[in-house]
Amino acid sequence: MSTEALILMLVSIVLIWGGLAGSIIVLARKPENDHMPEGGEDTRVPD
Repeated sequence: MSTEALILMLVSIVLIWGGLAGSIIVLARKPENDHMPEGGEDTRVPD
């Protein structure tokens, strides 16, 4: 592989895995909100 291809591959790997790691860190620090407002009535037709 050429030098340019290796550099592009490394940059791509860092972006993808770095984004995944960043998402995991943000979700671990601030999980989903459990205090949601009350919803409306469920109007779906049962199967």
